[in-house]
Amino acid sequence: MNKIIVCNDPEKLHFNIEHVKVISTKDYLNKAEFINMKQVRLFNLCDNYTYQSKGYYISLLAEARGHRPIPSVKNILDFSARALAKLVHEENFDLIQKSLKDIKSKEFTLSIYFGQNLAGKYKELSQAFHRFFQVPYFRVKFVKNDKWKVHSARIISTIEIPESHLVYVRKFASDYFDKKRYDSSVLKPNKYSMAILVKDGDEAPPSNKKALEKFIAVADKLKIDAEIISPKDFNRLPAFDALFIRMNTHVRNESYRFSRKSQSLGIALVDYPDSILKCSNKVFMTEAMIAANIPTPKCYIFQKDSKDLALESIGLPCVLKLPDSSFSFGVKKAETKEKFYEICQSMLKVSDLLICQEYVYTDFDWRIGILDGEPIYACKYFMARGHWQIYNWSAKKRDTEGNFATIPIEEVPSKVVQLAVRSAKLVGDGLYGIDIKDLESGPTVIEVNDNPNIDYGVEDKLLGTALYEKVLNAFIKRIESS
Repeated sequence: MNKIIVCNDPEKLHFNIEHVKVISTKDYLNKAEFINMKQVRLFNLCDNYTYQSKGYYISLLAEARGHRPIPSVKNILDFSARALAKLVHEENFDLIQKSLKDIKSKEFTLSIYFGQNLAGKYKELSQAFHRFFQVPYFRVKFVKNDKWKVHSARIISTIEIPESHLVYVRKFASDYFDKKRYDSSVLKPNKYSMAILVKDGDEAPPSNKKALEKFIAVADKLKIDAEIISPKDFNRLPAFDALFIRMNTHVRNESYRFSRKSQSLGIALVDYPDSILKCSNKVFMTEAMIAANIPTPKCYIFQKDSKDLALESIGLPCVLKLPDSSFSFGVKKAETKEKFYEICQSMLKVSDLLICQEYVYTDFDWRIGILDGEPIYACKYFMARGHWQIYNWSAKKRDTEGNFATIPIEEVPSKVVQLAVRSAKLVGDGLYGIDIKDLESGPTVIEVNDNPNIDYGVEDKLLGTALYEKVLNAFIKRIESS
């Protein structure tokens, strides 16, 4: 991905950032080199962004050329919407009060340059606003009556930055564009950059440490500069060509916000927001599979006043699920009526709808990994010792997970593979893990998972490096087709 900064006068800007070209508005508007350039992320640092100004048209033309401008025209227009200032105030109310509590005056203006402010004590507040607005330079005005509130926010241009601030702005710009290198022997810059989103403390992370290291090493061989980022790095997202989410996904955690932002920026992505939204909700997936005639265990979606109907329809034993359960959390088995009603009472405090599912036991589930409609790996996931699920979170650590066996795709029953591919299509293109029980009556889908496991020594046991290459080549295809 080519990264260029466009400004009115490159000589005055004095930016010297590795692998980032600084050019004038005239060159960008007129030179064939930039008109015809492909795979461009453009940082618009013009002197004026007002409607029909040169800065406005730089972002507009960039979008027309298929380049990715920051700020986008939408970002520029966002600053004229007072409703957005109110929204960002509401979302960050507590942080605003904490950050500004020592200010004695009734007004305060915060200048934000590439997500930072000259005063370190405002770093968290600056990053929060930068995550929201995603523009290089802007100012936020706060006023205080009883509490501090956002009065206004506006984009500023380079000429509005005080001379004394410029040395810091250059440092902030370097920090923003700088990316850690994992192989110091590389003499040439890699073609693309990838962020791998990981969250410390995930109870069941989708890739173990060795797998993440393998992704980074293989990416480098494919000319992708990959690095691990955390949820705190949201403001750095526009600097990457691709985002690979390797933290547990949910519509209510950071993964969904990262995914939505990446999609809006045109960044190559796994997982897509729709995938997270659909796979995170078992009510949706249950209805979708029924509508598509995909075999699943018998299910009944019910609310508080229809518990009896659910029990009558499914019978005992049965499995009760919260709609947003994952990794066996929020999934309980009821073997008696008393246990059924006890579990319902607890779960209905959390969700208005529950799923009652027929209990079906097998020694193992098939897990078929699907990437962009094609099977890429197959595993047998065995039930945890003495338990009816793959995960048993109440067991001792060594008995938490069942065993596994990695199987060549061609040795998996063809009906299982075909059903996995059909099931993944319900969600879209992306990376999915389809859990299937192969019963006497035929294969039956238990779960469609976005963000499936790729662990070193498990899913990669047969393919090794080739599995990582398959995933990373899918990102290259996305980048080059965008």
